[in-house]
This record gives sequence, C-alpha cells and structure tokens, in this order.
Amino acid sequence: MGVSGAGKTTVGRQLAATLGWRFVDADVFHPTRNVEKMRAGFALSDADRAAWLDELRDAIQEWLATDTDVVLACSALKARYRIRLRIDPDRVPVVYLRAPFAVAFKRLATRTDHFMPPELLPTQYHTLEEPRDAITVNADAPPDRVVAEILHHLPSTRSPHLG
Repeated sequence: MGVSGAGKTTVGRQLAATLGWRFVDADVFHPTRNVEKMRAGFALSDADRAAWLDELRDAIQEWLATDTDVVLACSALKARYRIRLRIDPDRVPVVYLRAPFAVAFKRLATRTDHFMPPELLPTQYHTLEEPRDAITVNADAPPDRVVAEILHHLPSTRSPHLG
C-alpha cells in the first residue's frame, strides 16, 4: 500500500514473480467513473471508493477461500480501508511503501500510462494515514532492495498480501 508513485505496481510485480504468486493491481477494480474523475484532476471521496473497496474485499475473500496466493497493489490510504480489506490479518499482512513526496511526484510526472495526474498527489498525502501494523519499507530504494526487505519481513505463511 501507499500513495501513487510509491512503486506499488513495480515492487508488487517483482515480489509476486519472486514468490511465484499472482499479481493484481487494485486499480483494475475502480469503476470507470472513478478513473475518469481522477483523470480529470479530482480526488476521490470515501463515497467514490466504497464500491471499489467492496469489490476488493470480495476478491480477497475469494483468494482466501481458494488459497490463491496474491500480491495486491492497493493504495489503501486510510486505516478504515485497510481494516475493511484485512479480512484475516494473520493471512493478509500489509506492506507500506513509504515514499518521500519528491520521489513519488517525479515518478508520476514521468509516467505516461496511468490515469493519476501528479497534481493529485498532495491529496493522497493529505488522506494517507500511515499504518502502525504494517511492514514498512523505504520506497526510495531500488525495487530489488525493496523486494528483499519485504521478503525479509514477510511471515512464512501462504497468503495474499496487500502491498
């Protein structure tokens, strides 16, 4: 989890490949209206995120029920979002990619394949409630070092991860 530009997709894909697990980006669960709202430069409200969180929770329940190993890249910026998604905290650890604003902004500014404009990044930092019960790693490090740090701290149980 983390703000846009923290490296959730890059790190998540590499982590999933290392583990031999499936990678899923939570952005694909956003309704079209949410994507268009962000693309137009407007931050999402809690009401906008409600259906998205419901879809994610349903997917996580399915992965848990079928013992499907997944690395899920998801912003999950607020504590109540993470509580909603952590159906089984023992099987769904949270990895927080802590990124300095300048790093995240630079990454967003150079990205051409995403709907999140860099101008919305301050709203994400304003919304962010840093987790106290997560594996926290410095997202400013190279992706292979971030993945190594995550692997060092992951519990040894098979489970989908929010990361």
